[in-house]
Amino acid sequence: MWIVELLVVLFFIWLGARMGSIGIGFAGGFGVLVLGLGFGVKPGSIPVDVILIIMGVIAAIAAMQEAGGLDYLVQIATKVLKSKPQYITFIAPIVTYSMTMFAGTGLTAFSTLPVIAEVAKREGIRPSRPLAIATVASQIAITASPLSAAVIFFSGALEKFGVDYLQLLSVAIPSSFIAVMIGAFVTNFLGKELKDDPYYQERLAKGQVSLEAKDDNAEEKVLPAEAKRSVLIFGFGIICVLFYATAISPTVGLIKEPIIGRDHAIITFMLSAASLITLFCKVEAKNILNAATFKSGTTFVTAHLEEINVVAGNLLESKPWLLAVVLFFASMLLYSQAATTKALMPAALALGVSPIAAVASFAAVSALFVLPTYPTLLAAVEFDDTGSTRIGKYVFDHPFIIPGVVTITSAVILAFIFGGILL
Repeated sequence: MWIVELLVVLFFIWLGARMGSIGIGFAGGFGVLVLGLGFGVKPGSIPVDVILIIMGVIAAIAAMQEAGGLDYLVQIATKVLKSKPQYITFIAPIVTYSMTMFAGTGLTAFSTLPVIAEVAKREGIRPSRPLAIATVASQIAITASPLSAAVIFFSGALEKFGVDYLQLLSVAIPSSFIAVMIGAFVTNFLGKELKDDPYYQERLAKGQVSLEAKDDNAEEKVLPAEAKRSVLIFGFGIICVLFYATAISPTVGLIKEPIIGRDHAIITFMLSAASLITLFCKVEAKNILNAATFKSGTTFVTAHLEEINVVAGNLLESKPWLLAVVLFFASMLLYSQAATTKALMPAALALGVSPIAAVASFAAVSALFVLPTYPTLLAAVEFDDTGSTRIGKYVFDHPFIIPGVVTITSAVILAFIFGGILL
């Protein structure tokens, strides 16, 4: 029966991909209805603590955006992307990785995708290359961000095994970044050159490709002083989170009995940053909006979590490195690095998987690119009018698969090496 239920999930993912845009959410809700009423599958529980961390970070980001801070960051990113256009396949993932790592959410990648597509097209570079690896980079950077819910939760679970917050980041950051660069190198050779792509030539002949070069200064707008100020406040909030997490770490022990735990600390620091930005950057609080979306994959995985843990347990007892494989396939359905980490990492550690193996496998929770329904992936497809970044007739035939698999595989291998040295 679980195979039939999985097919139902895949069908609604396919249906959502066909509808596109907000249709993904529609199909997700439809899938939950069919699984619940048709198969008696209880809807997945909402990970409230994870959501609160995400919402705290998003609140601060939204306040920064309202103050113009995000526009300021985008201007910097745009200048970087256009500085060496011939190297866009390597520069684009560095930009999206850095922005996601700084903000703790991959949503920041949205603003750079149209610039990446335009710069690549202007240089005659196949846009699918930089767009694919940039999207993958924004996803894997979640496992290296000091603010991400996945990192916060995982570091808390690891502390019982003698690995603290900073040690996790010391492995995750270099291994994931180098892996992104390896992924970019491989991606640079994928697909035909743009001028030789018959699909592009067909769209070009039909007038479906815009060839008008935009004025590089047209997008540059004068930002208020509050824009840079909001970025500084947000950055100070990140520093506070890092300092506090270090101070309460058993390894450092500056604060022996912390009044506020790590999860609550990141929420309160981010909400405090949002408050300071609102107060000192002339932001109207009523303009700060937040939204959240849940997909049918969560329902399926939660309903069968016991079976997944049993299968995973049998595999991991003999081959701990297979944890990365389990996390990879779970995350492609859960659609969240934090939810995947919360669902499977504690169980893996309880089964006896070593902290090194768990840390090394952490990057595999970022396989959100496998099914072509993730928002940034869909946005990359829509922004590329050359048609090089397109989803084929089947669920998995899209240009994000190879860059993503190469990047995650490299990150896991490198994390095993760094973990063996640093942990």
